[in-house]
Amino acid sequence: MRISTLLSLVLLATTLSYAQDINQLTDEYIQENGVQIIQDFKTLLEIPNVAYDLPSINKNADYIKSELEKRGIESKLLRMIGTPPIVYGYYPVKGARRTLAFYVHYDGQPADKTNWTNDPWDPKYYSKALYEGGEEIGFPNSSEEINEEHRIYARSAGDDKAPIITILSALDMIKANKLKISSNLVFFFEGQEEAGSMQLQQYLADNRNLVDEIDLWLFCDGPIHQSKKPQLVFGVRGVTGMEITTYGPNRPLHSGHYGNWAPVPGQLLSELIASMKDDEGNVVIKGFYDDVEPLSDLEKEALANIPLVDEDLKKELGINDPEGRESYNERLLRPSLTIKGLSSGNTGKLARNVVPATAIASIGMRLVKGCDPEKQKDLVEAHIRSQGFHIVREDPDHETRMKYPKIAKVTRSGGYPAARTSMDLPIIQDVITRSREVAGDDLILLPTLGGSLPLYLFTDELKKPAIIVPIANHDNNQHAADENMRIGNLWYGIKLMSALMTF
Repeated sequence: MRISTLLSLVLLATTLSYAQDINQLTDEYIQENGVQIIQDFKTLLEIPNVAYDLPSINKNADYIKSELEKRGIESKLLRMIGTPPIVYGYYPVKGARRTLAFYVHYDGQPADKTNWTNDPWDPKYYSKALYEGGEEIGFPNSSEEINEEHRIYARSAGDDKAPIITILSALDMIKANKLKISSNLVFFFEGQEEAGSMQLQQYLADNRNLVDEIDLWLFCDGPIHQSKKPQLVFGVRGVTGMEITTYGPNRPLHSGHYGNWAPVPGQLLSELIASMKDDEGNVVIKGFYDDVEPLSDLEKEALANIPLVDEDLKKELGINDPEGRESYNERLLRPSLTIKGLSSGNTGKLARNVVPATAIASIGMRLVKGCDPEKQKDLVEAHIRSQGFHIVREDPDHETRMKYPKIAKVTRSGGYPAARTSMDLPIIQDVITRSREVAGDDLILLPTLGGSLPLYLFTDELKKPAIIVPIANHDNNQHAADENMRIGNLWYGIKLMSALMTF
């Protein structure tokens, strides 16, 4: 046997042994400290965290900063007037192999309490998922009472305070076992991701000295795969959109006197929207798919190995006939066009016998790598014109109404492009290897997540690789009522963070 081969085997055996030690040590730490970890999570979840509620957001930031400092992390709040602060932490390591940044957002979506089973900021502990018949059982007092199927229900339980607790717990585990952290660690916790990250670009520009040395950004956000298997995600879709308003008469008219004569804005809008897709749900707007950047061979291989979840999702969501003929996984790799909302007149008990004056549709577009947000909106507008509409930016005056038979007001929203990091990079391969040591062979490598994050600021502007390391259960009700976190996923997150800090 060659010396090089023998050395490789020795190194492999050493790596496997070390990985097993990390997993075992983390399991033992969780067994001993699980009750306190859950209690700490509850304490964090009790602080309301909607981005526009600055007093509460600042309480979150102060609390998280103090928790980092308790663990020896040099921390500070990066501030801009009237904006949720960035909680920044830095832990330097002598002889570090690299610098890793852990991104988490500590703000959450607004919550309508009337839609929740309990108050969204009064965390409750359940025996299992509510939709599976879970019952409230109260928070545990001993490790024997904790089951991995238990769930914590509260706003941001899954999106995105859970990673904060897993990071803090991982630091505690490493310290308790006197393990060596191998990388410089940066903690970058944002407070307005759910509000659009409007100031994130400026924060990064103003603090380049704090982020320039970072070799890899790890975005701790999002759920594991719908197959319930853990995953690493190497890209996100971009996002943009618009609102379209169509016009009928300049005031609502009695539908008996004027129906069948006055143009109905809801019908005009419905026909326009229907013209944007074919019968299988594919966008037929000219050029809509033209700029999609193809996958690499490694990404194609990873895609082929992802479990198919279409039949399970159809049953779970009550969908008989999904859009398109490709698999769910393949559909995420195409730009989408979704009607987020429609409004014209009233329905139900408030319905009136009128021809409404206007109809409004809110359109959302998810973009994949290669698509430019402004160009995609231009393509939609070109399609609107091709259907005979004159486009305006303000409500039309009388002269405009008399000049054009069909008018559409288009109000364009902002947005940002998609981003994707190559799986071929050596540092990415290191993360994949290390994550597999925790997740096993079930680990899924997903080229692109269906949702959106401003990842392009890091990959395209900072020119640094960035990947997503999700831990939340796929059914965590992200953004919706009764958001939750499965305890088993919380434990997985602690193991993963511990492994990534020590490889």
